[in-house]
Amino acid sequence: MSADQPTVLVVEDEPAQREVLAYNLEAEGFRVSKAANGDEAMLLVDEEQPDIIVLDWMMPNLSGIEVCRRLKMRPDTRAIPIIMLSARTEEIDKVRGLETGADDYVVKPYSVVELMARVRTQLRRVRPATVGIRLEFDDIILDAETHKVSRDSKPLKLGPTEFRLLSTFMEKPGRVWSREQLLDRVWGRDIYVDTRTVDVHIGRLRKALTQHGGKDPVRTVRGAGYALG
Repeated sequence: MSADQPTVLVVEDEPAQREVLAYNLEAEGFRVSKAANGDEAMLLVDEEQPDIIVLDWMMPNLSGIEVCRRLKMRPDTRAIPIIMLSARTEEIDKVRGLETGADDYVVKPYSVVELMARVRTQLRRVRPATVGIRLEFDDIILDAETHKVSRDSKPLKLGPTEFRLLSTFMEKPGRVWSREQLLDRVWGRDIYVDTRTVDVHIGRLRKALTQHGGKDPVRTVRGAGYALG
């Protein structure tokens, strides 16, 4: 599975439900991490840095609502979309879940097809390139569906790694990415690549982006990493 596919963290204490969710998400092309309880979820969030979390409300010890509250209070995890799953059908419970910071609320029993659609809707906000959306930054256009990039209406030739790097940058223009964060996002956490490899591919990306002229849009932030714009 390629490194640029979104990671979904499934937090569910019922083993059968957890496996069904994981199976369907993997069938949709997502990378899946699984946690059986709230404490395990908190550890995995730090280790895996998931792109989205599907979180069951009712769990022993650390509840889903408390996990949600803690993650939304932290600056480094606040932006991760959380879809809350709950057997609670009362409107007041839904309001409580959303007020705690959940981005969506799905009542059990739920339609797997609908849940997959909701996962994609949330990912469209945080990782638009992974769901085939066209991205634009100044005169650069990246079409994630056709895997084509152009600048000032001229097509650019990019290798697959440079394409994933540019997708990452264009999803969050101005954000500074460290070499380690780029390794995780572009190469994947299970592959050992030296951080200097990032510099090599950044150099190739810069060359590709300026192959028809124009200013280099990739900014080096000393001691921190790289950013677009």
